[in-house]
Amino acid sequence: MLYIGNHTSSSKGYAAMGWQMLKNGGNTFAFFTRNPRGGKAKEIDPSDVEKFLELARENEFGKLVAHAPYTMNCCAAKENLRDFARETMSDDLKRMEYTPGNYYNFHPGSHVGQGAETGIKKISEILNEVLTREQSTTVLLETMSGKGSEVGRNFQELRQIIDRVECKEKLGICLDTCHVWDGGYDIVNDLDGVLKEFDQVIGLERLKAIHLNDSMNGLGSHKDRHARIGEGEIGLEALLRVINHPAVRGIPFILETPNDDEGWAREIALLRNGYKEN
Repeated sequence: MLYIGNHTSSSKGYAAMGWQMLKNGGNTFAFFTRNPRGGKAKEIDPSDVEKFLELARENEFGKLVAHAPYTMNCCAAKENLRDFARETMSDDLKRMEYTPGNYYNFHPGSHVGQGAETGIKKISEILNEVLTREQSTTVLLETMSGKGSEVGRNFQELRQIIDRVECKEKLGICLDTCHVWDGGYDIVNDLDGVLKEFDQVIGLERLKAIHLNDSMNGLGSHKDRHARIGEGEIGLEALLRVINHPAVRGIPFILETPNDDEGWAREIALLRNGYKEN
C-alpha cells in the first residue's frame, strides 16, 4: 500500500487533519507539534484524539510524521537556545503519546561556526537526555541540504549522531528528496546507488519516512528550495522511481511542496496513478 499525504495545519485538531487528508486522497500526514517558529503548544483534546484514532483505523492510515518547530536547534552555541530545544523535544515526546507509535521528525540543527563535530556531540547529548526506553514514538533525524552550517548534510554525520545515542532503537531517519538532491546525492540517475550508500552507512532499517519534494535547484546546490512535484530539477519520473523502489515500501511519503489543498490533492492523485502495487 502507498501511504502518502501532505504537511497540514494542526490548528483545527487531529480529527480535522484526518478528514482533510482523506479529502486530499491521502492516508497519512505531517503536522507541526506547535507553531513552526516556536512557542507554546496547543492543548490536546483527548476526545478529538479518539475521533482521529477511530478515523485512522477505519481508513488504514499509515504512520504520522509530526515535525518539531524550525527554531529548535539542539546544537546552538547559546545555552538558552539549547534549553529551549531540550524542553520542547521533551514536551513534544510526552504529547506524542496521545497518538502512540508514530514518528517525531526534527532538523538536527546548525552548529553556527562551532564545527560539525561539536554540533554532533551537542545533538546527541540532548537526545540522550530526552529519549526514554518507555516511549512509543520513534524520533527521526532529517537529511539536510547542507546550507550554511547545517548538521546532517550527509549520511555520515547522521550516523555519527546515532552512534552517540544510548536509546538507538528509538531513532530513525526521514529522507527528504529535495534535501539529499541539493546535498549532492543523485537520486535522479543513481537512486539504487544512493540507497545502497544509505544502507551501508546508516542501515535501511532506520529509513522510516520520506519527505517527497521536487527541487528548484540543481544537484549539489545546497540551497533547500522545494518545488511542486514534476516542476523542479528532480522531476516526476525520478520521484515515481522513489515511491516504487522496493527498499521503501510501506513507509509514509509526505509532500512538503509549495501548494494548497487543491494542489496537494492533484499531486497525491498523480503519484497514486504512477504507483505500482507489486
